[in-house]
Amino acid sequence: MSFEIVIGIETHAQLSTASKIFSGASTAFGAAPNTEASAIDIALPGVLPVLNRGAVERAIRFGLAVGGTINRRSVFARKNYFYPDLPKGYQISQYEIPVVQGGGVTIVTDTGEKHVRLTRAHLEEDAGKSLHEGLPPELGDVSGIDLNRAGTPLLEIVSEPDMRSAAEAVAYAKALHSLVTWIGICDGDMQEGNFRCDANVSVRKPGAPLGTRCEIKNLNSFRFLAQAIDFEARRQIELIEDGGKVVQETRLYDPDRNQTRPMRSKEDAQDYRYFPDPDLPPLTIAASWIERIRAAMPELPAAVHARLVTQHGITAYDAAQLTASRALVDYYEAVCAALPATDGASHKLVANWVLGEFSAARNRDGVAVGDAPVAPPRLAELLRRIADGTLSGKMGKEVFDELWRTGREASMQSGAIEASASAGIVDAIIERRGLRQISDAGVIETLVDQVIAANPAIVAEFRAGKERALNSLVGQVMKASKGKADPSQANEILRRRLAS
Repeated sequence: MSFEIVIGIETHAQLSTASKIFSGASTAFGAAPNTEASAIDIALPGVLPVLNRGAVERAIRFGLAVGGTINRRSVFARKNYFYPDLPKGYQISQYEIPVVQGGGVTIVTDTGEKHVRLTRAHLEEDAGKSLHEGLPPELGDVSGIDLNRAGTPLLEIVSEPDMRSAAEAVAYAKALHSLVTWIGICDGDMQEGNFRCDANVSVRKPGAPLGTRCEIKNLNSFRFLAQAIDFEARRQIELIEDGGKVVQETRLYDPDRNQTRPMRSKEDAQDYRYFPDPDLPPLTIAASWIERIRAAMPELPAAVHARLVTQHGITAYDAAQLTASRALVDYYEAVCAALPATDGASHKLVANWVLGEFSAARNRDGVAVGDAPVAPPRLAELLRRIADGTLSGKMGKEVFDELWRTGREASMQSGAIEASASAGIVDAIIERRGLRQISDAGVIETLVDQVIAANPAIVAEFRAGKERALNSLVGQVMKASKGKADPSQANEILRRRLAS
């Protein structure tokens, strides 16, 4: 506990271009091995790379989103090293002059907000992929090389060592993931390797100089990122306390054993023998191009967050949950647009349902927001009936479950119209299932009088000061009404009757 953990993260975001960074080969995932590696990607003699304009545009978009400096002139270099899945024997990257410098990302943790500084973001090509498992058994104990990924455009985003816990590192990675998908430069699919993190971890006594860092490579889930950092920090602390010395190296995380293990010694920049790529001229970015991209930028998560808190009156926590996904906040705002404030429903009610029942159903069934079987107008129709007292919250959940189920069934039928897209379906479900809430004060008063007469002991407990006894009486009223009485009215009438 007397040690401080210091964490910096390098993130590789695969850019969402249709073709590779220096060739016209496809970036589509899932093709047969080695069918999407062009002569340029593997640097056969006589080929020349040509920079993908779309990759540069996405890098500029990122730089604007994080408040970084867009270098009007940047340089591509050859980073030389040997690895079996690196077909050229070098990687084309940016070193001394990256396309983006500086900027930062604000994260939110249990301890509050924190600004994480960015060092740089530079363009580079990806390597291929080594396959050690899943190969045909007739090949024997061998490894395979798939070069389909070679040449795929990456934006490597390097943070300063500003994070001090695994929780902060995960919050940063999630914020960055949300941002790159929000602005449309990366699809963020971590299972396909489109968003991967390398964590640089060191420990030190508070106030001491930075310790020797170890880099944990290719972490493709937020859970693994947290586990790897926690293990590596403990390993380094125990090593130092036992009189040992941390060696700078690259390590891999084994999630099955929850431990990191050495991969190779960590190279310094001079070991890569960087030099400007002779086949690529310096990248020059016109100011007018930057301004055109700036003008087309969407409203950023921080601005949406602030607007939801100030204009919609929802909590900062709810706003943070909604703005973690552009698709989710778009859905929320579509529900709000279909449910004017004049209908009596609050933005808080919408946020509760979008983050609650709606998100729970999506997570349970593995459904993307855009494929959800309950469209925004139908959820708005349901919330309108909760707001006007027709349905209780519990009844609303029953209606929502039927909307979700029928919508799913309809979407599975070829050519079927989505069931939840039909106007008036909520009212039809309410009538068919007899779910209309009892809001008639006279009816509820009669039920309350019956419950008070039948439960003298509980009434005596309440009058003796046991506030919780009232909940039991409300429950009896709900039971007597078969769950249809307005619980807030039942509570109010009970209090009034018991006080007289």
